[in-house]
Amino acid sequence: MERTTKSVEEHLASIDGDRGEDIRELDGIVREQMPEAERHLYEGTFWGGSDQQIIGYGILDYRNKSGEDVEWFLVGLAEQKNYISMYVNAVEDGKYLLDQYEGRLGKVKKGSASISFASLDAVDLAGLTEMLGRANAIGA
Repeated sequence: MERTTKSVEEHLASIDGDRGEDIRELDGIVREQMPEAERHLYEGTFWGGSDQQIIGYGILDYRNKSGEDVEWFLVGLAEQKNYISMYVNAVEDGKYLLDQYEGRLGKVKKGSASISFASLDAVDLAGLTEMLGRANAIGA
């Protein structure tokens, strides 16, 4: 998966239906909470072998398990086949930030650094907004 020079705005406009509306609204929320974060489109094969397009917000530099220095996004947003995914790579006190907000984000499926949901109606926007603001502070 690599950062591209493709337009995030064009990508957002290409997503149809209710899910497109939800992703555009989420993009606005992320940008409001992370106003200084750069926004880029990442494309390619993601973990698990699926081809993805992820809008990345902010830059996170870290060393992976192989010892390589990697540049990644702090927060990511993607449309999947049956749901929307949000990736939150911010770490505080050695744990992913999502762990601190578990149970406060609504009816979402939580992974170690991601949440997924069918529509924005399932998300507790107060908890999500607070978490994104905290991710922004960690990444600054």
